[in-house]
Amino acid sequence: MFALFHAARKALRLPAGLLGLAALTACEATNFGALPSGGGGARLDASQPVPVALLVPRSDANAGTIPRDLENAARLASQNLGGVSVDLRVYDTAGQPATASAVAQQAVDEGAVVILGPLYGEAANAAAIAVADDGVNVLSFSNNPTIAGGNLFVLGQTFENAADRLVGYGASRGRDDIAVLYQDNVAGQIGRTAVQSAAATHGARVVGSEAYALNTESLTSAIGRVQPLVDAGTADALFLTDSWEGGLSVVLQLAPEQGIDPTAVQYMGMTRWDSRPDGFRLPGVEGAWFTLPDRNAMAQFEARYTEAYGASPHPLAPLAFDGVAAIGALVRQGASVDRAGLTQGAGFQGATGVFRLLNDGTNQRGLAVATIENQQVSIIDPAPRAFGGAGF
Repeated sequence: MFALFHAARKALRLPAGLLGLAALTACEATNFGALPSGGGGARLDASQPVPVALLVPRSDANAGTIPRDLENAARLASQNLGGVSVDLRVYDTAGQPATASAVAQQAVDEGAVVILGPLYGEAANAAAIAVADDGVNVLSFSNNPTIAGGNLFVLGQTFENAADRLVGYGASRGRDDIAVLYQDNVAGQIGRTAVQSAAATHGARVVGSEAYALNTESLTSAIGRVQPLVDAGTADALFLTDSWEGGLSVVLQLAPEQGIDPTAVQYMGMTRWDSRPDGFRLPGVEGAWFTLPDRNAMAQFEARYTEAYGASPHPLAPLAFDGVAAIGALVRQGASVDRAGLTQGAGFQGATGVFRLLNDGTNQRGLAVATIENQQVSIIDPAPRAFGGAGF
């Protein structure tokens, strides 16, 4: 029964740069304990270079081009900060929590007022603990909300962000009775919880949620338990938390084949479905909804990056750009890189559009709602350009 999953994943084999993206940033849920709230110290002098530490796993062979692209993006952002100068100092974590802790303390001892990175969740947690008593904040590249809080922020797009946007959009159009199909792992459980939380916020309800392991028998059984909800009209929306590097291609094939008709229930995706155009022919894709960053902002960033470095950026590279952009904006305002400054309500303009950091250490991003029409991506609700608009 596993053969169907194997065949589908082989047919939709990911580029090397995207393999393991979720595992790198989302699936490390170790919590090393409560972290003190981030301080940040006095206001910074905009006439002087601001010392910023960038922690990346340079010597980790499994990280591929990600460390290089994060550094490139950070340097790209530093070139356009309206007169603010950033003294970017790069430290190698080797992808290890113990090393991340040591170099984070070294960076602060050498004058860093804020830390960007690390990439992996456990390393970010260790780094934040190491510098918490120094009042230094850590803006990590993780998207794992379970590590956020205190002086540790996550810059990666979270399931909570996507769920809030989609549930809110769906509820405004009468799609407010939700079933959830989620993979039985940490990422899937976080996705399911995010949908439940968003439903409570937007007056929707989760009428059923079913987990599956990555084998056809388990998925077939989970679909079978959801199908009666659709047939009876109890569910008018179906959330899928899986990704292309997991079992999404099989879910999108089997669910319609087993009777969950995409014309009878609104399929919604929690991950970036646009990254695999070769999956647009699957029967569950046409007409489905998912979220995207601001496409105009992203195109501008990618064009600038490609012009500067002669290659396209890794999908995680915008996070480093965003971190430097936020720091530059605060210094330009005469504010501090402390909790109050980092969580200002107006947020910041980043590589993929507007974003802001929240008091719980997570983030909120301006996302568009997209669909697939005739195997092409189409925006059905544009990303807001400022907070206070659609989706906020």
